[in-house]
Amino acid sequence: MATRLDSQQRRASILTAAGQLFAQVGYHRCRVSDVAARLGVTEPVVFQNFGSKAVLYAAVLDDAAETLSTALRGYLDEGRSVAGLLDEILAPGHLDEMHVPGSPGALFADAASLTADPEVEAAARHGVRKVAQALAALLAHGQTTGEVSPDVDPATGAWWLLSLMASLRFRSAVMPNRKQMEGNLAAMVRAALT
Repeated sequence: MATRLDSQQRRASILTAAGQLFAQVGYHRCRVSDVAARLGVTEPVVFQNFGSKAVLYAAVLDDAAETLSTALRGYLDEGRSVAGLLDEILAPGHLDEMHVPGSPGALFADAASLTADPEVEAAARHGVRKVAQALAALLAHGQTTGEVSPDVDPATGAWWLLSLMASLRFRSAVMPNRKQMEGNLAAMVRAALT
């Protein structure tokens, strides 16, 4: 016999399933019926909890942004170095991992192309800004520990990092000697920030 979930648990389970599916196949290819089927519920259950596919997607983006922001804050809470995190973020393999289907990067890359839906566009902007704020706080902390140059504006540095991550698809399509150039870009960004 299946256990009945309370409303908060139901919403969380829908968010998890929807997040996985949207990150895997994108907003346009994922149907609400796919989310419902993954959970073993009917479509109306999903709609009762979120109202529309756009509202569900916006909630998924907000959840993903909160997860990423929390992870960045947790990195500092663990006492790890900001320079070490920059090395991890900028590693060419990490950038690739952040953009494969099923990853948070794929979710946000897909959201960036969905400007026709104001609710999704607003959620994407809010989510990316939330991650930018967490990165800026991390860079500001790095300045207090001497790991980040005092000349760096933390907010500008955060947006530079996000821009570098967001432009991976473009670089992958046109950049010659991509692996070497990605390494060179990472070294240049790290040197400028530290």
